[in-house]
Amino acid sequence: WNRTLSKCDELVEHGASVCESPAEVIKKCKYTIAMLSDPSAALSVVFDKDGVLEQICEGKGYIDMSTVDAETSLKINEAITGKGGRFVEGPVSGSKKPAEDGQLIILAAGDKALFDESIPAFDVLGKKSFFLGQVGNGAKMKLIVNMIMGSMMNAFSEGLVLADKSGLSSDTLLDVLDLGAMTNPMFKGKGPSMNKSSYPPAFPLKHQQKDMRLALALGDENAVSMPVAAAANEAFKKARSLGLGDLDFSAVIEAVKFSKE
Repeated sequence: WNRTLSKCDELVEHGASVCESPAEVIKKCKYTIAMLSDPSAALSVVFDKDGVLEQICEGKGYIDMSTVDAETSLKINEAITGKGGRFVEGPVSGSKKPAEDGQLIILAAGDKALFDESIPAFDVLGKKSFFLGQVGNGAKMKLIVNMIMGSMMNAFSEGLVLADKSGLSSDTLLDVLDLGAMTNPMFKGKGPSMNKSSYPPAFPLKHQQKDMRLALALGDENAVSMPVAAAANEAFKKARSLGLGDLDFSAVIEAVKFSKE
């Protein structure tokens, strides 16, 4: 379901059916998968008028693959199970290209039987599915993964800018990194376009900053000191203030460049 039905046209061409509301989807389907932008959207689809709760019932499963905080997942789980339905949270690690290639990593938790029944769908979407136990654990794992990724992207951005300002080739820096212990697909995939100041959105920066914020809240909850993540979050906030929120999260390098001017 999408508030702008025209965005579903390509799916319809491939044989999908379009419903007018989340409630209508739930009514027609035994299993429903949602993947939404943030906690507000995830809660809205479940609790608002014509939402999931109006039709969820015994025999139906709801799988929420949104990246949200554990509290949001627990709230949705309580509501779904309270109506007799079953719930699995299943946030994914991976962005546009891994999604297109069916190479996501699925971080699931909740109803184990529903998880097992969902494996055929998960195997289409992803290369590996983890079952992490009780609801909330999937959300926590995803936030930790994205917190690490955002912190790495900031350090990488600072390195590229520092190389350039020091009179070194940032392209050569990429070659050096690719041959050493720090080689990784993110640097290799994002670096060349970052050096060209090109940021086609695979994972929008505004969503990365949202995940940093939620991860820092998880750190507060567990009294874990996270100065690196906190500094990275400030860089993403700065990038959003520069109007870069809809670009790829690698556009955070522009906030580093801005601070050097």
